[in-house]
Amino acid sequence: MKLLEGKAAIVTGAARGIGKAIALKLASEGAAVAFTDLAIDDNAKKTEEEIAALGVKAKGYASNAALFEDTHSVVAQIAKDFGRIDILVNNAGITRDGLLMRMSEAQWDSVISVNLKSAFNFTRAVAPTMMRQKAGSIINMSSVVGVSGNAAQANYSASKAGLIGLAKSVAKELGSRGIRANAIAPGFIITDMTSQLSDEVKAKWAETIPLKRGGTPEDVANVALFLASDLSAYVTGQVIHVCGGMNT
Repeated sequence: MKLLEGKAAIVTGAARGIGKAIALKLASEGAAVAFTDLAIDDNAKKTEEEIAALGVKAKGYASNAALFEDTHSVVAQIAKDFGRIDILVNNAGITRDGLLMRMSEAQWDSVISVNLKSAFNFTRAVAPTMMRQKAGSIINMSSVVGVSGNAAQANYSASKAGLIGLAKSVAKELGSRGIRANAIAPGFIITDMTSQLSDEVKAKWAETIPLKRGGTPEDVANVALFLASDLSAYVTGQVIHVCGGMNT
């Protein structure tokens, strides 16, 4: 039997990158997968097809994760379409980098809303369903910079630190209902965005990492699978670093 047979997952911001890798990994272990993105464009439709090809129910939903009412509407629809919600991966995120003294209010607000408020929105929306089921796993995608901070990323670092605090608080509030909440803190992960960096920049990054390489979306997805499954049945309120040792 597959690890997630009979379970249903929501992955936000999963049309591409790490979110897509997580959606595919959960599906490969039997989970039905609902995923959200701002728009269900060609990329999202392709992701939906790839998930469905693994033999599970799959559907993409257009949703602005930063909007409270929009989130509650889409979660209600997902619950109706899938019949249950066992796993939530709060992955939606953006960057609007800049030095603090030059950062605009709009840069700050947009990152906090998409990265942090969206996780509150979705967690708040799925909690009643998980509480009725007396089980659930919530996974917040944080970052090593949410622990260590980073110059020119005050907004991003603050949002990712907030995701850790949110996971730890939810773990304490909802643990008695069988709901677990954890965070993953990826380091330098090779995605479409980071692959555009020069070889020189990537080589410098690699030198700072004990394992001497960047991570892959699959590396992160494997940890998400662990946290989503009963393999981590006694793990809650934790932050797992997927960084090759760069933040030890």
